[in-house]
Amino acid sequence: MKSYTAFRAERTANKTTCAATLEQFLSTIEAKNPTINAILTVNATEARAQAAESDKRFQDGTARALEGMVVAVKDNISTKGLRTTCGSKILETFVPIYDATVVELLKNAGAVIVAKANLDEFAMGSSNENSAFGAVRNPVNTDYVPGGSSGGSAAAVAAEMCHTALGSDTGGSVRLPAAFCGTVGLKPTYGRVSRYGLVAYGSSLDQIGQFGESVEDVAMLYDALNGHDERDATSSHHTQQRTLTSLKKPLPTSFTVATLPDEQLAGCDTEVMRVYRETLERLKALGAKVITHEMKYMSAVIPTYYIVATAEASSNLSRYDGVRYGSRKIGADGEVTTETRSQGFGAEVKRRIMIGNYVLSSGYYDAYYTKALKVRRLIYNDYKAMFKDADVFLTPAAPTPPFKIGEKSADPLAMYLADIFTVSANLGGVPGISVPAGTSANGLPIGMQLQANHFEEEKLLNVAYHLLGK
Repeated sequence: MKSYTAFRAERTANKTTCAATLEQFLSTIEAKNPTINAILTVNATEARAQAAESDKRFQDGTARALEGMVVAVKDNISTKGLRTTCGSKILETFVPIYDATVVELLKNAGAVIVAKANLDEFAMGSSNENSAFGAVRNPVNTDYVPGGSSGGSAAAVAAEMCHTALGSDTGGSVRLPAAFCGTVGLKPTYGRVSRYGLVAYGSSLDQIGQFGESVEDVAMLYDALNGHDERDATSSHHTQQRTLTSLKKPLPTSFTVATLPDEQLAGCDTEVMRVYRETLERLKALGAKVITHEMKYMSAVIPTYYIVATAEASSNLSRYDGVRYGSRKIGADGEVTTETRSQGFGAEVKRRIMIGNYVLSSGYYDAYYTKALKVRRLIYNDYKAMFKDADVFLTPAAPTPPFKIGEKSADPLAMYLADIFTVSANLGGVPGISVPAGTSANGLPIGMQLQANHFEEEKLLNVAYHLLGK
C-alpha cells in the first residue's frame, strides 16, 4: 500500500496526479467493497471536484497540508449534504445540513473525502458485526472480523480504498480495528480533537481518531485536526500541536516503558504474548528501560466503562424519537416513538440503552453509576501515578488475534472483554496508539498499543514511529 507521504512526494515531482490517484481508489472501492462492506456511501462527484482543485494547487505551488489526501470518514461524523447513517436503520436516509469541525478542517487542508465508512450501529461494538447494513469483513481474511466499532475505516485503509480514515474511539474503537486490520490507529487525548459534529455515544469518552498506513500519515492527519474549537464545550484550550516536525527526532538515550505484571496479562492468547515480547525487545533495543506497573483497578475497567458508557448512551439516544429527524414508524394505534425506536434500533443498541436506563434509575443510580464515577477517578489517578515514572505504557491492543465472524456474537460478555486493554485510556482520557507488530500463525495482524500521559501525543507518536520504523 502506498502511503500518503509517498504519494505526496510523487505528486510534488509530477509523477502522478490527485485525480488519477482518486480514480484508483474509486476503482478499488468498486471492486472490493461488495465483499468487504467497508463503505456505506461513496462521495465520487464531490471527491473528483476536490481532487481537481488539489491538482491545480500543486501546479500553482499553493498545496496545503493535506492536499490530495484521500480520506474515508466514519459514518457517525456529520458531512453536509452527504448521508450520515451511524450504521442504523433509524438514520438510513438522514442527510446533515452542516459539516463536523473535523470535516471542515479536512476540506480546508486540501483533503479529498471519498466515502463514508461502515461501523457498528451508533459505534456500539467491538467487531463491526452490529451495523444495520451488514458486517464489515477483515481485508486480510474475509472470514474474520475487522474489529469495531470503526471497522469500516480501518478496513478501508487496509484494503487500499483511501490513504487515511477517521474513526471514533469510545472504548478502543480506533485502536482495536487498527490492530485487527494491520494499520496504525491513534486515539488522541480527550478534548484534543473537536467532537462537534460527531454523533454522541458516550460524551465523556468519545474521541475522534485517525487511521493510516504509517505513523507519519497519522501524525500529518492529527496535526491538521487537533486544536481548540469553541463549538465543543469539552474542547481543550491547549495550543495546536505540530507533531510531524519532531516525529523523526532520535529517541532519548534512555526512556521508560511501563508494562503490566504477568498476572494481568494471563488471559492473553499465546500468539499475542509472543508478539508482545518481541515488541518489548524492540523497545529495549531502542534504549527503553522497562518497569512493571500493576494497574490496581484493572478488574474494574470493563464494568466501569460499560456502566458509564451505557448511561451516557441511554441519554444521548433518547433524541431518536421519530419526531425531530430520522425515520418515523407509526404503530397500529398511532403511537410513534416506541414503534420508531423498536424498528429503528438494532439488538446491541437496545441492550445498551436498557442497561443505561437501569443504572440511572431510582434506587440503582448510587449503587452503580455513582460508584462507577468514583472508580473512574481512581483509574485516572493510577495513570497519573504511572506516568510520573514512565514515558509510555505498552500493552497488547487486544487479548486475541482477530476472531471469526459470528464467533462471539451470541456472547456479549466475551465480546466486551475484547476491549480489556483499551477502555482504560478512555476512562482516564489519555492518548493511545495501536501499531502493527506481527502476525498470527494464520497470517492475521496483531497490534500493540502504546499510551502516554495527557497531551503527550508528540512523545507517543515519536516512540511509535521508531518502533514501527515508519
